[in-house]
Amino acid sequence: MDIDTRLLRYFVAVAEEGNLTHAARRLFVSQPALTKQIKQLETQLGTALFTRSRSGMTLTEPGRALAERAPALLAGWDQILRETKAAASRAARVLRVGFVASGANEATQPIVAEFSRRRPGWRAQMRQASWANPSAGLSDGEADVALVRLPFPGQDTLRVTPLFTEPRCVALAAAHPLATRDVIPFRDLWDEPFVAAPAESGPWRDYWLAADEREGHPVRIGAVTDQPDDWLNAIANGYGIALAPESAARFYARPGVVYRPVTGVSPSRAAVAWTPADDDNPVVRDFANCCLEVGSSGCTVAL
Repeated sequence: MDIDTRLLRYFVAVAEEGNLTHAARRLFVSQPALTKQIKQLETQLGTALFTRSRSGMTLTEPGRALAERAPALLAGWDQILRETKAAASRAARVLRVGFVASGANEATQPIVAEFSRRRPGWRAQMRQASWANPSAGLSDGEADVALVRLPFPGQDTLRVTPLFTEPRCVALAAAHPLATRDVIPFRDLWDEPFVAAPAESGPWRDYWLAADEREGHPVRIGAVTDQPDDWLNAIANGYGIALAPESAARFYARPGVVYRPVTGVSPSRAAVAWTPADDDNPVVRDFANCCLEVGSSGCTVAL
């Protein structure tokens, strides 16, 4: 019997959450669609995996047996995919470089140029990740190396070398009453609704909400987005405001959105990261060294 791994991932999410609504939110699917997928898996296996009640989803005995094995099976399959994709990239002489937001700002192009000079015949393929994936593809094997913003979930399991810091600013709708100010203390923003990254991004989401810099003041969420365009639209339409790197004013300028300096919050930190499995990968090492050397030559990256 062949089972779609997507169905297993859906099953594991429901088993871990114990609730269809929470699992659907985690998976970015509708609850009816998730219910349909779980029923499809149960039909294929010929057994009920959950007991459904108003209090949630409880695993049956067959469901518990599957829940004990499925995570390891999926982890093994994910590792196979990562290794296969990495081998394909090496064969094509392509280095997959994940990045979030604006990468290393204005230094990104000089870094890529230096890598091309150092590795003739190789190409750095830039891949922008959504904010739901703040490791920029490292965690799921979609990138060989990444330009990231700290902190993000799972960074302790990776090799992370800081590159530079820059102040954070606040992005607001142009019509917002605070948009006329030259500088805004963060305390004045505490009661505003914020546009947030998905909850699954954990410390990444909390950092960009400055959740630990509010002296216990609760965060209000006005909208949740995981793409720059959606983020900008939510801000322009007045659904919320957002903290952003100072460089966002240059890289994400659009009508209806203004950026203002904000005081009382820590700066943003950018870094280059890769997996420990690539410690001895000379191509990954060359790219990381390019990041450091461009910085030492006086470009935007600053150690």
